[in-house]
Amino acid sequence: MDDRRTNLPIKQWPEEERPRERLHQYGAESLSDAQLMAILLGTGDAGRSAVGVAVDLLSRYRDLREMSTAGVSEICRVPGIGKAKAARLLAAMELGKRIQAFPLKEGDLIRGSRDVFESCHPYLRDLKKEVFRVVLLNGKNRVIRTLTISEGSLTACLVHPREVFAPAIRESSASVLLIHNHPSGDPTPSPEDIEMNKRLVQAGELIGIKVLDHLVIGDGRYLSFVDQGLMTAG
Repeated sequence: MDDRRTNLPIKQWPEEERPRERLHQYGAESLSDAQLMAILLGTGDAGRSAVGVAVDLLSRYRDLREMSTAGVSEICRVPGIGKAKAARLLAAMELGKRIQAFPLKEGDLIRGSRDVFESCHPYLRDLKKEVFRVVLLNGKNRVIRTLTISEGSLTACLVHPREVFAPAIRESSASVLLIHNHPSGDPTPSPEDIEMNKRLVQAGELIGIKVLDHLVIGDGRYLSFVDQGLMTAG
């Protein structure tokens, strides 16, 4: 594409080069990231097409994943993008995450740590702070509910046993799975993670609710306390 053309309104482009027309003729996979975004944006601003605005936005981030972690106000700093356009972009990226994810639903059977990772990784991997979740399970390792227990800082997420086990008791759970993310992308547990896990396992033993495993989610990978021998399977 001629870079100079991005300064012209798309309606002045040759029809075969317009993003919508190319999508209709060749499919969405034939479009660049900027062209796909241009379709969502709809219009550009003074002196730039929607593709030009999209190119400007993309140049501010390393990749689409980094862009997906931005807020509305940050994206609105790009000339030509207001709140409505920013909302459309972020909504599209959220749909993309949901397509990748397989959210744990009531009645789902947990066969191992990989099931849990594939469910929560698309949501947790890009968060800028630690989030701690618990999956409540019945006696047949089927999901009752998934709850967010705590949201912390960039490097820490403080969790008290009562926050984990109070809902487990209310729901008559037989066991729980613990999950938290590391914003750094490295799932190696910290000494604080190991101590927290030990405390939660002990609390579960006292009240008769097993901790089956504890997963730390990183960027594209995870660590299972059970798989790594850091705890015994509940």
